[in-house]
Amino acid sequence: MIQFERFQLENGLKVVVHQDTSTPMAVVNVLYNVGAKDENPSKTGFAHLFEHLMFGGSVNIPVYDEPLQRAGGENNAYTTNDITNYYCQMPAENLETAFWLESDRMLSLAFSPKSLEVQRKVVCEEFKEHYINKPYGDAWHKMRELAYTKHPYRWMTIGASLAHVEQATMEDVKDFFFQFYRPNNAVLVVTGNVNTDQVKELAEKWFGPIPAGKPYVRNLPAEPQQEKSRSLDVRADVPMDMLMMTWHMGGRFDEGYHATDLLTDVLGGGASARLYEQLIKVKQLFSSIDCFHFGTVDPGLLVITGKLVKGVTMSVAEKAVLAEVEQIKNTLLPLKEVQKVINKTESLICFEDMSIMNRAHSLAFYELLGDAAMMNEELAKYQAVTPEMIQKTANVIFNDNNRNTLYYYSKS
Repeated sequence: MIQFERFQLENGLKVVVHQDTSTPMAVVNVLYNVGAKDENPSKTGFAHLFEHLMFGGSVNIPVYDEPLQRAGGENNAYTTNDITNYYCQMPAENLETAFWLESDRMLSLAFSPKSLEVQRKVVCEEFKEHYINKPYGDAWHKMRELAYTKHPYRWMTIGASLAHVEQATMEDVKDFFFQFYRPNNAVLVVTGNVNTDQVKELAEKWFGPIPAGKPYVRNLPAEPQQEKSRSLDVRADVPMDMLMMTWHMGGRFDEGYHATDLLTDVLGGGASARLYEQLIKVKQLFSSIDCFHFGTVDPGLLVITGKLVKGVTMSVAEKAVLAEVEQIKNTLLPLKEVQKVINKTESLICFEDMSIMNRAHSLAFYELLGDAAMMNEELAKYQAVTPEMIQKTANVIFNDNNRNTLYYYSKS
């Protein structure tokens, strides 16, 4: 059970404090309630661009990394379709340095033309390297466009088009910042060798004066239920054929979410999982295969993807995958197999909770979802999943009308 306290500043900033005196370190985590799904469809990639811009200097601090490194700290950030998260870890005695740094870039970025050009170039190079020039790099762009017709999960965090970031103006960038990177659209979590009084004082001092922004009311278009299976053929200069299938699944708050998570482990969770066991070891149809989902807040995708062994046809590979899926739908899983994936999930949760960094991430995410206390309820939700619940969920998800298939062929 992770203990924590919380309070809120007048400008709307939510603050969560978790004390752990067994470590000399502290973590300051700022999670902004903005992800790629909040972008204008004609100006995508901005949330990810900001992940880079936020390290390019703020009003009073030209170089973000330098003061933190002098304080013995390290930092990083990540962006998803749902959130943007910034975090730093440092000796607890230097905690105020992190408050100074994080509050200054929340107050306002430097917005220098040079910084924008530098970071724009970095993001564009990243786009080219990972999504244009890399084998299979465009697969997820194509799959998202195939699977989603309305919801903004249809583009990736890097953006739908390289041109969107290339053409981003200073005005575009400033508008995006002052809409989303405001105290009332953020959660600040402090974990480690700290106490609530100390954090309250620092939060009031450094974040209190920052004005709140306009409240952001998210009103995204819901993805309509898929009525017919969709597919797309792609031919590219890649070493081997790849099969990728996705099915729409419930989001974080769906009653079948935890059963779905365990279902992906049964099918794709390592060398003892069903797809690996049957389609790689026994039938030798795939050289690699995986089953996973993205854990998105809104309804997302369950994925099965694998690279075919040379000489195996796409139709044979597809039929073999669907046969494994049908077996899950039609035959109740042995209790022992379900318990194995629950045990694996339990050990993963316990291992993650050992780190004050991971605890900070989790507390921030669940507070954003509505209540940081949900972090302590996750394990019980997994332990409550039964073979019957997994079978029921499998039958809902693995409906052929709900399937999207990318046949990615090698030209050679």
